[in-house]
Amino acid sequence: HTDVDSSKLYTQPEEVAYAYEELMKVSPRFTIAAAFGNVHGVYKPGNVKLTPKILKNSQEFVQNKFSTGNNPVDFVFHGGSGSTLEEIREAITYGVIKMNIDTDLQFAFTEGARDYITTKVDYLKTQIGNPEGSEIPNKKYYDPRKWVRESEITFNKRLEKAFEDLNNVNTL
Repeated sequence: HTDVDSSKLYTQPEEVAYAYEELMKVSPRFTIAAAFGNVHGVYKPGNVKLTPKILKNSQEFVQNKFSTGNNPVDFVFHGGSGSTLEEIREAITYGVIKMNIDTDLQFAFTEGARDYITTKVDYLKTQIGNPEGSEIPNKKYYDPRKWVRESEITFNKRLEKAFEDLNNVNTL
C-alpha cells in the first residue's frame, strides 16, 4: 500500500479523540482499536510495519484536548501475531491493555497435534501392529485424548508466553 495516503491506512489522533468523546458519553470504561500498522492474520516477516508512535500521539492529543491524565485511552491491539516483543512492549506503554493472539494460539494448538502425529506416525497407521511388534495394539496412540492433550500443552505454553510478553504475570 505504498501508493495510499497513510492517513487512510492508520488511525489519526483526531479519530481517536472523536471515538473517546463519543464513548465517554456512554461509559468511562471502553477500549479503542486503533490501526497502527497491525493486521489480522500471518504475513511474511517485514511486511507488517507497526507504528506504535501513533498510539502515543493519540494519547497526547486526547490528553491535551480533554485535559486528562496520562494515557487516557485504553487501546486494543488487534492483529498482534508476528509482532516483536519490543513492539508489543512499546504499544503497552502507550495504553494497550488487550492484545489479540488468536492466530498464534491456533498455531500453537496445531503444533501439539502435528508434533504428536509426526513422532507417532508408525503407531497411527493401523489399529494393531507397530515398530514394537506386529501384534501390539495402538489404541493408546490413536486415542484423540492423547493428541488433543499435546495440543492443550502447546496452547498453554503459548498463553504463558503471552502473559510474560504482556507483563501480566501475577498481576491480580
